[in-house]
Amino acid sequence: MTHKIRPLRQTDEAEWRRLWTDYLAFYKTTVPEAVYQSTFARLLGDDPQDFSCLVAEGDTGLLGLTHYLFHRHGWKIENTCYLQDLFVDPAARGTGLGRALIEAVYEKADAAGAPSVYWLTQDFNHEARLLYDRIAKVTPFIRYIRG
Repeated sequence: MTHKIRPLRQTDEAEWRRLWTDYLAFYKTTVPEAVYQSTFARLLGDDPQDFSCLVAEGDTGLLGLTHYLFHRHGWKIENTCYLQDLFVDPAARGTGLGRALIEAVYEKADAAGAPSVYWLTQDFNHEARLLYDRIAKVTPFIRYIRG
């Protein structure tokens, strides 16, 4: 399968929306229409505090996406990179697209002088964790969130 990793474009909205909806469904959640609109606009914006998006494009359209953000870290001088969302269409899984998207974020982080990239996943996400265990280190941190 041939693919190209590239930044999100304005013309990608419908396909991005389809992929992000499927990602949210995997985590058994939904967001209101206003969040779709706001998130897409922010992904295309130029505010350095906003998330950025890379997509995997194949012969038939978009096959995957990742949303990532650079932010300051209290223990480091340089910024760190948070990879918030990663999704590959089920029909394209096992083709290396997930790895390619993560490595593309690694490249963006390196170019921005942010050597650390981190992300979270749920413990039941076994298929993705097989990849994550090969390309990153699992940490002992447990996440807490205010209600």
